[in-house]
Amino acid sequence: MRPAQSATATEWTARIKAHQARRPAHWATIEDTDLPAVLAAVPNGSAVLLDSIGTWVTARLDALDAWGTPRAHWEAQLSTDVDRAIAAFPAQAVLVSDEVGLGGIAAHPSSRLFADVLGEVNQRVATVCDEVHLVVAGRALRLSHLRAVAG
Repeated sequence: MRPAQSATATEWTARIKAHQARRPAHWATIEDTDLPAVLAAVPNGSAVLLDSIGTWVTARLDALDAWGTPRAHWEAQLSTDVDRAIAAFPAQAVLVSDEVGLGGIAAHPSSRLFADVLGEVNQRVATVCDEVHLVVAGRALRLSHLRAVAG
């Protein structure tokens, strides 16, 4: 007998399947956390949809055992990983990322770490993009024409 899945796990699985079913049939889907290697294998001239940078950052933080570990122990490696990923982006890419800095400050240290690191990665990625958009309520707001604020 199989253990019962929680309603949350069942719902999550259904959401993933629905998301995958909406993809056009001619898309090749690769689900992997080695972003530079995956991007290096993209044929020249092909377009890429990366969904999402937040998932990749979470995987990198996991791999670096960053949760609860001082930043000095893993920050340089993460920076190198981000550099490698940015260098591997093909000319035609759409990158999706979460925006976690619009709400209040999270109560849990790992949530604050994720928000800080993802914000930093998003800023670094945005510097190499031709266009940057923030999507709110189904509306895309073009940010790339705005001057960046040094932080």
